[in-house]
Amino acid sequence: MRHIVGYTDTPAGHDALALGVRLARTDGARLDVVLVLANEERPTIVPADPGYEKFLRETAEGWLEAALERVPEGMKATSHLVYAESLADGLLEAVDTLGASLVVVGAARGGLLGRFALSTVANALLHAAPVPVALAPSGCRDLAETPVSRITCAVGTRAGADALLAAGIRAARAGEVPLRLLSLVALDEPTGADRPEALERAREHAEEVLAHAVDELPRDLTVTSEVATGRAIDDAITAIAWDPAEIVFVGSSRLAQPRRLFLGSTAAKMLRELPVPLVVVPRDAPTQIGDPS
Repeated sequence: MRHIVGYTDTPAGHDALALGVRLARTDGARLDVVLVLANEERPTIVPADPGYEKFLRETAEGWLEAALERVPEGMKATSHLVYAESLADGLLEAVDTLGASLVVVGAARGGLLGRFALSTVANALLHAAPVPVALAPSGCRDLAETPVSRITCAVGTRAGADALLAAGIRAARAGEVPLRLLSLVALDEPTGADRPEALERAREHAEEVLAHAVDELPRDLTVTSEVATGRAIDDAITAIAWDPAEIVFVGSSRLAQPRRLFLGSTAAKMLRELPVPLVVVPRDAPTQIGDPS
């Protein structure tokens, strides 16, 4: 099993590498640290300066060498310099070429500490990747040595979360950590609206879904379930207790093509509020997260 880290020598790149190391330590995956440069054969009005191209390549190779030095001793890791039309294209090409089961990227510059700001590359991956995408929030690098403490699956209130649950189960088993099933119930009503009966019905339905999921899970796994409510998704998220060392798994939208990602509105709202890393799993994907290597 291989995990790709989309790397740049920036705080976001260091966050991505730290999360990649934590995930690989959990499930025993091999790390492929990938740095993407603009395609050397790209059309241009002004011919590229060979000296500058050489400088870019040597600089990128130096960044990759330094990145590998940050990988703990004993962990399998390889660096790759890829040329592509865009960062997202390069990472997707690497996923296909290397047969990776996960790609990790960092937040955009300017994000609040512990929160996400989607970069162009992350946004592109979240609408096209054939494998799960792990997003490292700003400041994630400070937890590089911290083991994953828990896996939380945001299972929603509808059926069809098989791939998501499979990913969560495998990650929890591989890391020998508890699994928490979380359902977010939000009415997204205008300010001042009062719908206690509707909120209670939504909560009851969520609890039924969670109870059914718990009954179907393996008995050798420590599982808890929780329902979070609020006027909006961000209220529900902030009402939940988060362990800084946990990782959240969420499924992609039903608008996604089979075995492709498409970030739904609920996941997008979660992204803005979550203080911990998030893994978005394609619907119907035969995910390998957590499988022993």
